[in-house]
Amino acid sequence: MAEETNIPDYPRGITFEQVWAGFMEDRKRQEEFSRQQEETYRQMKERDEEFTKRMLETDRRMQETDRRMQETERQMKRTDKQIGDLTNRFGEIAEHLVAPGITKRFNELGYHFGSIHRDEEILGDDSKVKTEIDIVLENDKNIIAVEVKAKPRLKDVEHHVHRLEILREYRSKKRCDERKIMGAIAGAIFGKQEKAAVIEAGMYVIEQSGDTMKIDIPEGFIPREW
Repeated sequence: MAEETNIPDYPRGITFEQVWAGFMEDRKRQEEFSRQQEETYRQMKERDEEFTKRMLETDRRMQETDRRMQETERQMKRTDKQIGDLTNRFGEIAEHLVAPGITKRFNELGYHFGSIHRDEEILGDDSKVKTEIDIVLENDKNIIAVEVKAKPRLKDVEHHVHRLEILREYRSKKRCDERKIMGAIAGAIFGKQEKAAVIEAGMYVIEQSGDTMKIDIPEGFIPREW
């Protein structure tokens, strides 16, 4: 017996061509949807890759910035140390310039100092250095403590006043020394404001004059005693 073949029974009025056209249209829509999905996936992948690339680049730049900042910090520390060393060295040179003639200059004012010494350290009760004085001039009645700076600043005036207070306390309590203590600041380059501050604090101004140093004493100046 011959095998029977079931032929689809199309709705009345619908031809095979119309059914086929509908099938092809549906297939086309599916292919378009699939293409859109693939395009969407491709775009998402590209965005992810671009985002990852930017993140990696940002991280690289941050690491480079951090490296440069660390290098800058190292250079600044090295420069600060070099400037500090140069300043200290210049201060030592200034002390050598001031020390030889300073006794003579003060003796011309009638002090008659017989003793001069440098870098006097004052220790606290814990045996740690509380302060250091660049030059100390002494006779049987007076002591003058001199701070030497290449270019004195306003803060140096305040610091030296504090230094003199420490010296007064130390000499009175530790050595029972009640001699009058006075202060002076010597500088190779003195600004007007800084010079005025030294004088106002009651201390002598010692400034460079050619190859030597001079003591600038304004009219009516009376040195402060500690």
